[in-house]
Amino acid sequence: MVDAAFGHPRLAAVYDPLDPDRGDLDAYLAMAEEFGARSVLDIGCGTGVFALLLAERGITVTGIDPARASVDVARGKPGAERVRWLDGDAGDLPPMRTDLVTMTGNVAQAITGPQAWRTTLRGAYEALRPGGRLVFETRDPARRVWEEWAQWTRETTYRMTDIPGVGHVETWAELTDVSLPLVSFRGTHVFAADGDVLTSQSTLRFRERTEIEQDLHEHGFVVEDVRDAPDRPGSEFVFVARRDTAEPVPPGIL
Repeated sequence: MVDAAFGHPRLAAVYDPLDPDRGDLDAYLAMAEEFGARSVLDIGCGTGVFALLLAERGITVTGIDPARASVDVARGKPGAERVRWLDGDAGDLPPMRTDLVTMTGNVAQAITGPQAWRTTLRGAYEALRPGGRLVFETRDPARRVWEEWAQWTRETTYRMTDIPGVGHVETWAELTDVSLPLVSFRGTHVFAADGDVLTSQSTLRFRERTEIEQDLHEHGFVVEDVRDAPDRPGSEFVFVARRDTAEPVPPGIL
């Protein structure tokens, strides 16, 4: 099920102005340059911020996301014609051979179901050329960040943002459930223009490093590196996995 923060048209339209600092994408841009990527598939592209940054650099980009409202926002941005936008998940990809596949931000953790995760890894593998790389980040469960999130209340997370053409939007977040490895939280948005109140329920899956390494291996990847996230040092794993030339062993056989 698509999170309303990305799937509801009114919330998708204000996502970028409510979260304008995307300095976390700098590391991904640097890796695209490091690996000499001339083509990139961005899984979970959302409103297209990263895809458009890549396209500005002359890279051929495909962005895919199951949240149609977010992709519609991306399609309406300047330069959007330079990106191929797709509605769906990694199981809906057309044939391609790309240099790099990315999942930025919370994308990997937002894929909570085991089957959906396997579909994503298989789709990424099939989209890559032999020797191409998959790069994504995920929080380290050992840091137990949900204990910090337990302090989230309306009072501690409240913000009022004035968005041009929209007006004032009040927002806050609250942790709603910790049933490891799943952690859920709710976001509330109040639009001052008409008093409309919209909520979004988000769930993230916290996977152990060894679990992810095993999943990648089973789907034909070689883990080249596990890096630190520059924007959250000591709190996240950034996986760099290369598509092997041999066919992967189907999950469950090993």
